[in-house]
Order: sequence, then C-alpha cells, then structure tokens
Amino acid sequence: MTEETARGDPAGGSGPYTGATEEGDQPRGKWANKRESLLAMTGLIIGLGNFWRFPYLCYRNGGVAFFIPYFLCLLFCGIPVLFLEMALGQYTSEGGVTVWKKICPMFQGVGIASQVILAYLNIYYIVILVWALIYLYYSFKSTLPWSTCDNWWNTDVCQSRASSYANPNLFQPDSNWSFLHNVTLLDYFDEFSPEVDNEQRTSEMEFWILRKAEKERSDAATDMGRARQSLMTFSTSDSMERVWGWFSNDMTLGPVNRDLAVCLLLAWIVCYFCIFRGIKSAGKVVYVTATVPYLLLFILFIRGVTLPGAGDGMKHFLYPELFRLAGLHTWCDALSEVLSSYSVCLGVVTALGSYNKYNNNCYRDCLVLCCLNTGTSIFAGLAVFSVLGFMAHDMGVPLHDVVSAGPGLVFQAFPKALSMLPGASFWCVLFFLMILFLALDAQFLCVESLVTAIADLFPRHLRKPRGRSILVLVVCVVCFLLGLPHITQGGIIVFHLLDHFGASGNSMLFIVCFETTVIAWVYGADRFYDNIEDMIGYKPFPVLKYCWLFITPLLCWVNLSYNMTIRFPLIVYDFYPGIGGTIVSALLLVTPLMCIPVFLFITLCKTPENMTTSSKDLRQARPHNPILTLCKCVIFKANAKPNRHVEENDEKMMMGEPSTA
Repeated sequence: MTEETARGDPAGGSGPYTGATEEGDQPRGKWANKRESLLAMTGLIIGLGNFWRFPYLCYRNGGVAFFIPYFLCLLFCGIPVLFLEMALGQYTSEGGVTVWKKICPMFQGVGIASQVILAYLNIYYIVILVWALIYLYYSFKSTLPWSTCDNWWNTDVCQSRASSYANPNLFQPDSNWSFLHNVTLLDYFDEFSPEVDNEQRTSEMEFWILRKAEKERSDAATDMGRARQSLMTFSTSDSMERVWGWFSNDMTLGPVNRDLAVCLLLAWIVCYFCIFRGIKSAGKVVYVTATVPYLLLFILFIRGVTLPGAGDGMKHFLYPELFRLAGLHTWCDALSEVLSSYSVCLGVVTALGSYNKYNNNCYRDCLVLCCLNTGTSIFAGLAVFSVLGFMAHDMGVPLHDVVSAGPGLVFQAFPKALSMLPGASFWCVLFFLMILFLALDAQFLCVESLVTAIADLFPRHLRKPRGRSILVLVVCVVCFLLGLPHITQGGIIVFHLLDHFGASGNSMLFIVCFETTVIAWVYGADRFYDNIEDMIGYKPFPVLKYCWLFITPLLCWVNLSYNMTIRFPLIVYDFYPGIGGTIVSALLLVTPLMCIPVFLFITLCKTPENMTTSSKDLRQARPHNPILTLCKCVIFKANAKPNRHVEENDEKMMMGEPSTA
C-alpha cells in the first residue's frame, strides 16, 4: 500500500508526481513561505556575473546601445526559459533529472547533462569563495599588501603608486622627498644585480599571481634575504612556467597552497551547514545572503559616485555606440549574458521551483525576478564604473587601461582602486564581504540542487533526514577533494579549463534547444499551458508558447553556430596549456552532451513503446485537449486518458500538498 493510498488519495493520475510512490518513501518538503522561495531564487540569479560580467559587456558593446539586444534576448529567450524551468519544477515537484523522466523518458539525458555541468560548477566555483576569503583576511591589515611592493613575495619588476586622492600632501609642488635619501640596503643585496625583463608588474598583479600561488613559504618566513634573492631572479619570461606549472614538461600541478586549502575547507564547512537540513536551513540562510549584498552594494555605490572621475566612468559605461549593433558578436554576447545570469540549463531553477506550492504564481515570480536581475546589473554597472572612473582619474590614464572583467576586476582592478581611498581597509572589507555573500548563496543553492536531483532518484533512502544529511556530507567531501587541484601552483589553469569548457556557454545553448523542443513539440506546448493554467489560474502571455516552439531554439542555434566558427584558444597569463589542456577541455565539453544520446539509446532499448509518454502520475486537468495547436490547427492530438477526481485534490494542492496516483 502506498502512502497516498493510505491517506485516501484517489487514483487516476490527478496530481503532480511527488516521487513517493513506494512504501517507505519520504514526502518532499516545501518552502516555509513565499519569501523564502523568492529570496532563494534571488540569491541564485543575483551573483558575481551582475558585478563582473554585465558591466564589462555593456561597456564593450556600445553602452546603452547594448540594452537593445539585451532586452530583446531577455524577452524572447531569458524569460521563456526561466519560466519554463520554474514552472516545470513546480508542476512535477521533481529535481533536475527525474523531472525529464516524468515529462519525456527518452530525454532523461537532458537532465543528466545539466547535472554533470552543475557538478563541474560546484567543484570550481567555490574557489572564488576561497580567493575572497584570502583577500578579506588581508583587508583587515592596516597596510593592504596589494598596494605596496614591500612584501616578501614581490619581485624587482613590481611597481606601486601612491594615490593623490588619499595622500594629497605628497603631490603638492613643495612636497619634501628628502627622506628617500636616508634609505639603506641590507648587506646581502649589495652584490646582487639580477637580470630582469623590461616588462613591469603592478603590486596588485603580483599579489594575485605570486602570493595566491606561492610555494612553500616556511623558508621565506625565516630567511627573508634568501626569499628576496629567489624572487628577484624570478623573471617574467619563466614566471608562468614556475607559477602555473600545470601541463609543463613534467605534467605536474605542484603542491597545494596550504592557506588556500584551509579556506577551501572552511568554505565547504559553511556550505554544508547552510544546506544540511535541505530547504529548511537554506530557506533561513538566504534571508542574509540574498539581502546583505544589496546593502553593501548601495554603500559602495554612494562612495563611488562621490569620488572625482566617477562621472566620467559612468559616462563611458552608458555612452551609446549604435554602430556596435551591426556586429553579430554583440547580439551573441547579449544572449550568452542573459542565459548565464539566470542560471538556466543547470537544473537549479527546476529544483528550487519544485519546492514551491502547487498553486504558487510562478509566472509573476518570474517577471519580478527578471526585473530585479536586470535592475541589479545596471545598478552594479554604475557602481563599478564610478570606481573605475576614479581610478583612471587618479592615475591619469584612459579608462580603457583600467577596465577589466571577471576575476581580474574583482581581485586586481577593484582592490587597487579601493586601496587608493582614505580608509582603504574599511572599503576593502565591505567589498569582499559583498563578494563573499554573492558567491556563497549561489554556491550552496547549486549544491542543494545537485543533492535534490540525487535524492529524487532514490527517494526511499535519501529523502529521510539522516540519509539526506549523509548525502550532503558526501557531496561536500567529494567536491572538496576534487577542488584541491584548483589551489595548487597550476590551479588557475584547472579553474579556467572548467570555467571555459566544463560550464561552457555552448553546452548551455545546446541544452536550451533540447529543453524548449521537448516541452513544446514532444510533451506539447498547449498541454503545458493547460498545466500552468491549472497551477496559477490563468494562461501566461501567448508569446511564450511561440518562443518555446520557434524563437528561443532558433536564437540559440544561431548563437551556437556563430560560436562554432570562432576559435578562442585558452591562454591564461600568456601561458598555453598545450596538448594536455586540449584533451582535457574536449572531455569536459563532450561528457555532459554525450548523456543525451546515450540515455536516449538506453530508453529505446528498455521501453521503446513509452519513449515519449509522460508519467501517468502527472496531473492533467484537460486530458482531452490537443497537446499542440498552431493557428487553431491541431498538430498533435491528446494522447492521454482523462484523469479522474481532479477536483478532489484542489483543497490538498491549495495547502501545498500535491498528490499522486
């Protein structure tokens, strides 16, 4: 006897599938309230990309002119895919894998592929948290180590510059610099004259490269002279080989950085305690992690716009250059930014949506989240370029010389800019706290989604509180061990390989095409519209249906085709990984995509008669209606028997307890 039968639930497929169909299965939980659901989704989609990717893309692709392709891609691709995944999870109450097993068994591989990419993301994304922890620790020092060349890891090609804004007295015409003549050198530097390259490195760059990727420092701590001599012979020509030592002649990564290993362990401990009780604990943590970054961003914005040169920076950020719209790469950048900023194609949105109550208005939630994400990206862009404008103004260089994206912005440009302010340590602490919270909620929500997908595959054992806690612990430990290569001397290469090829934009475009095609053409867009109307009480805007059918997959295929024609070799700090990197990158790219044809073949061999038949456990309020119509013409007729006792479950669903057959 099933749990549903014991409660007296009717048979006949009148409710969404919950996964508890065998004796002993545990029911799935739900968000405690609406706020937790929205805050969790906010914490997922509002992340580092809003801060370090969107502003740079906007600046590079024509300022305000970039808003045109961005909003068009958001309207015809971003909103349809986000709503599709959110509604799909809410309707089926399933995670990223079993949701496709119930909707269309032959395309279960789509869910597997998304979870493989999600596993990649969980392994390498937390490294950003590790870097943020290291920088946060050093931000509490009175003299920021990335602002000077007086540290033991600095080389003789290091350059630093005092800020005229923070030290106005040093830049007066009558300033006294005679104290420089009183400096004496230590004895062991008297006879040392290293040969170095002409290339110079800034202090923040050397902190990023040398301190973060340092070798054993025990000798350096006890013998500063020997450390200085070693570092001064560390020329630019061989620096990449020695620091980023992966795929070198000996094919070694080098030793693990102990400081980073401790921070990695700490980050995974925090993630574990954020989700060890599932959405019960995660739903409480997001009250902090999803809201505090807004407060910190607002404070940094107010400080930024009051700095000299801020107006010029924001002007360059927004200045329209309409001619850039003629380039196809601008439109592809807009589409890639939209898809990546909403974390679609990873099964995370589906997993978080699966914890919504059945009658939750996910359509309205989707629109609210899209407006919030876009507004946050623009606001973050203003904050970023106000500070970069000040930095360029203070250094007396053009803005394009200081603009960067990704980790270069967060861990080099911005720390340098903040170090030029009075009270630099305070501003750096606020900044890296913001980065920490932005990365943390995205990290533990992605881990939670992976755990949800695994638990839904084995609900009888893994939905139990003890079994789930053990599963979370196992996932965290495995990801911690797999993350150790990222914090070795050559770890930055591993990081970029996973970021560029593991969580590849091409893979996501490929998955979007499959998701929209399966829902629109195989399961049936009209049938899915009926399911959505059954949940929220009305049908969404009709354009969404045609986006799923034609527009969204077409845009993705065009973008994918364009990306295939352009080859971007992976080069990190002028270092090319070589043949080993090429092989690994190919495996990272192909592995998730191969899941789709492999599981299609498995389904064909096991159950060829039910390859496209959705689960009978799914609630169908209008089983007689055609599953797909175009221009009032029936394309595919209904292929399901009518469900019985639909009305008997209405009260249960209003309480957030969907039932199954």
